[in-house]
Amino acid sequence: MALSDIMGLDVTTVCLVLALVVITAAVFPLYRLMLRHLAKTTVRNKVVLITDSLSALGNEFAKHFHSGGARLVLCGNNWERLETLAEQLIDESDPTTTFPPKLVGLDFSDMESVPEVISEILECFGCLDILIFNSSMKVKAPVQCLSLEMERTVMDVNYFGPITLAKGVLPSLISRRTGHILLVNSIQGKLTVPFRATYAASKHAVQAFFDCLRAEVQQYGIIVTTVNHTFINTPTTEDETKSTGKTLTKQKSLGVNPEEMASELLNSLSSKKKEILMARFISKAAIYTRSLFPNLFFAIMAAGVKTATAEELSDD
Repeated sequence: MALSDIMGLDVTTVCLVLALVVITAAVFPLYRLMLRHLAKTTVRNKVVLITDSLSALGNEFAKHFHSGGARLVLCGNNWERLETLAEQLIDESDPTTTFPPKLVGLDFSDMESVPEVISEILECFGCLDILIFNSSMKVKAPVQCLSLEMERTVMDVNYFGPITLAKGVLPSLISRRTGHILLVNSIQGKLTVPFRATYAASKHAVQAFFDCLRAEVQQYGIIVTTVNHTFINTPTTEDETKSTGKTLTKQKSLGVNPEEMASELLNSLSSKKKEILMARFISKAAIYTRSLFPNLFFAIMAAGVKTATAEELSDD
């Protein structure tokens, strides 16, 4: 083969590669746009329940689902803030393509009120299509410092509340043979972190419940998706940034933002994913290390406790 033929071949190859890169760069955004449109089409006219719509995640979920034309049931433990959120959603949307949200007061720390709340939820639109369990109560302390009363409250909010609500609406979903349940859980449903024993225990428990539920209700056409995420990055003021310093910077580098979570949640409805892990590389590596090299993981956790204790003593 002549040198000119080789040069011509190289030029042709380079042109083909460049063309492929340009086409990929153009098609990928269009593909993501199509997925987003398909996801919003999936929720149009669907009855969507969000258990804690007052949190940063809950707010973002409400905005995405409302703009997609869903019929929202917004739950929270502060009625005034629920009304403010509903008014904001209505003001920022087109009334010809959206529905006014229904509001339901819900506080999982008051378990006695949950049965009555379940009836109220089912009366809002007569049925449920999508349930988003987004409630969470965080607590950080050494095991010996937490009272049993606090342990029970955390378990009520993070475990007994969600499963009681799920069991309450399950007969309705089974009778209609359709529905999608999404548990927005912490990455600590997969692994443990020192000084968060009660929180991690509640997240492990609720993870196990919905993993079992997934298998049991599949025969009825009901889908169960679990989402395990790391830190949620929320807007912070200048004063908060100064007070948190390095800790805030580290969390933001490892965390995910609410809009990212909401988009992933919408996409999961059309893709019907069973499990989503919203985490950066370090957090994913920790999960695999826990499974494959447990002794190494335990040693790292113990070393982290010693480091944290040393820092507290030096601050004192």
